[in-house]
Amino acid sequence: MSYETITVAPVTPVMGGEVSGLDLTAPLSDRQVEELRAAMADRLVLFFRDQKLSHADHIRLAEYFGGVHVAPSTAPWQVPGHPEVTIIHADENSTFVAGEDWHSDMSCDEQPPMGSILYLHTIPPVGGDTVFSNMYAAYDALSDRMKGYLDGLTAVHDAVMGFGGITPEGMKLPRNSHPVIRTHPVTGRKCIYVNRGFTTHIEGIPAIESRALLTFLYEHVQHPMFQCRFRWQPHSIAFWDNRCAQHSAIWDYFPQVRSGFRVQILGEKPE
Repeated sequence: MSYETITVAPVTPVMGGEVSGLDLTAPLSDRQVEELRAAMADRLVLFFRDQKLSHADHIRLAEYFGGVHVAPSTAPWQVPGHPEVTIIHADENSTFVAGEDWHSDMSCDEQPPMGSILYLHTIPPVGGDTVFSNMYAAYDALSDRMKGYLDGLTAVHDAVMGFGGITPEGMKLPRNSHPVIRTHPVTGRKCIYVNRGFTTHIEGIPAIESRALLTFLYEHVQHPMFQCRFRWQPHSIAFWDNRCAQHSAIWDYFPQVRSGFRVQILGEKPE
């Protein structure tokens, strides 16, 4: 795919694109936004280097692609005065990090975010990579028999899975049902939409069958052939489509500091 205003270098054959030619601290033109949309549809996750974003820059970038999604589960980590911005931080005092399990962000919400934009200003000397997996490719690799079985099934996604032990006691956390296989509203392609971070069970089948299917799917989506891996540098950005990509943040850098901010973009109810 060719572009006029940006350059997109593929990270792996199946997904990921490193974008150059843009200053994300300045307003973008309609053509630049259009080309970023096209690159996202093609590569699923886009990476940017050397972008020292302010909170206003970060929010403006998200708003080019839709309204900002403020997830109820992230309230304890929102930036004071900027509820749109979530703090992502780990250091020597951390007992957990955000996103260690493979997941699609906030799939527990009724309308999960279309995308997430993560900006890290501080990274460890080594480690702290994020790995992404292509859910189109994972779906396409299933047998026709398995595709036929999964199509039409729904699964429950519960924020308690990811946030139950770390949010204030009594805080109401979202729980919603979504298709196991969803159709992307832009590309029209089918993709797997269950994840280890939030999915509790598949509805309408015996519990033992649900566990077996989910275990298979969780292992399947982690196949290296579906993946790309991003090595962070200070002031880098990863911008991914939650509808067709899962990711996992690797916590291999304790007790070093990895710190930044995330803004999410409004999505639609999965179908």
